Amino acid sequence: MKDLIKRFADKTFLRFVLVGIVNTIFGTAIMFVFYNVFGLSYWLSSASNYFFGSILSYFLNKYFTFRYKKRDWKVVMRFVVNIGACYLIAYGIAKPLIAALMSGFAVSIQENVAMVCGMGLFVVLNYLGQRFFAFKKEE
Repeated sequence: MKDLIKRFADKTFLRFVLVGIVNTIFGTAIMFVFYNVFGLSYWLSSASNYFFGSILSYFLNKYFTFRYKKRDWKVVMRFVVNIGACYLIAYGIAKPLIAALMSGFAVSIQENVAMVCGMGLFVVLNYLGQRFFAFKKEE
């Protein structure tokens, strides 16, 4: 168990958390402004968060978090696949789950809560995907 914790809780993880804080502030602002101010849908608002946030995330995580030096399209494609899969899984689970748990609340409240829950699930999935798939260390 100790080895498992050491494998995840290291300098890379701390850098990922710092990048995540910046990305979360940036993406969350986009998502909630799009949903609550511009009246865009749940899916379009949350997708905008990850579209714009992923561009920032790619460069910060590639160069700062994982210090990945290789330049090739495979890395970009793995990153895109990871973001897409994490987004669809996280938000696909969050929306129906929160709708079921909060059925007595207004749809806008349900969807705001679902977006927050989707963000949390996305972070966990995304870290694992970026570390062990998108920017995996080549042996």
